[in-house]
Amino acid sequence: MEISHDHIKLTSSELSALFGSYLNNTLASCITSYFLEHVEDPDVKSSLEYALKLAKAQTAMITDIYKTEGHPIPVGFTEQDVNVKAPRLFSDEFMLYYVQGLGAVGLNTHSVALPTSTRHDIREFYTSCLQSSAQLFNRSTNVLLEKGLYIRPPYIPYPEQPEFVHKQHFLAGWMGEQRALTCIEISFLFTNLYRNALEISMLTGFSQVAKSKAVRQYMTRGAEVVRHHSDVFSKFLEESNVPAPVSWGIIPTASQEPVFSDKLMMFQAAALNAAGVGYYGASMGGSPRRDLAAAYGRLIIEIGELAADGANIMIENGWLERAPSAPDRRDLARG
Repeated sequence: MEISHDHIKLTSSELSALFGSYLNNTLASCITSYFLEHVEDPDVKSSLEYALKLAKAQTAMITDIYKTEGHPIPVGFTEQDVNVKAPRLFSDEFMLYYVQGLGAVGLNTHSVALPTSTRHDIREFYTSCLQSSAQLFNRSTNVLLEKGLYIRPPYIPYPEQPEFVHKQHFLAGWMGEQRALTCIEISFLFTNLYRNALEISMLTGFSQVAKSKAVRQYMTRGAEVVRHHSDVFSKFLEESNVPAPVSWGIIPTASQEPVFSDKLMMFQAAALNAAGVGYYGASMGGSPRRDLAAAYGRLIIEIGELAADGANIMIENGWLERAPSAPDRRDLARG
């Protein structure tokens, strides 16, 4: 049953979700539009076209909500932030992994937006977004499987029977012999390696085409930090005789012609940093071994420092669009 919301304003949680969705969708529109100018594989092209269709449709729906509410429309990203005619920077394989990543990120962000939304129309919107993200993820994953590009998580033997933990050694990890990794810990390590491989390739490509020296240096540093993190994750897997995934082979081309605005690339890097902190935090919570939890905690701090430096670059250049904020009551009281 449709519930009237004519007099019900958007909550701060709904404003937050819509603002983030608008920026992310306009970003995705710019990047996928550029990819579509260079993609050669028809199956990858189909996935890109679907991703672009979703991003534009969701942007239009959010715009309508803003207009109905009399709320200013965020700037986000436009055609001015991308040169679709610039030479190819990424391979078709990278484009397909990127689209799969869009589906995965959409599932995460929309699953947070839905339960924090109150109004019926906003919940309906994010329900449809969740369904679309699932379809995008499944479609792109199927293409990866069909082309033999999908990197499966490691296999481990099935247990012979259910087991319970009876010794504190299960939590150990600082000294002495360490227990083998659980499937949950392996899953987190693999997922972080999977994400990091894509991020290294993207930041490396960005470092080649950025106009600002500061942005080029930041992207290079970011790729080095993420590469170091991948080495840490691989080491944990290898110590338990679990094979680390092979290289994806998705390095960028040698092109140096600007493709995206520095503003767009810094926002994308910031989004990757935020996602990294979220994934590392979940990984830390799901890893009982103390050395693993400590490693995630240390890496979160490194990502946080990188993110802070990136935010400073964005602020200095006027690129950081501010989310709707509560009024400063003390400032108002001063007149």
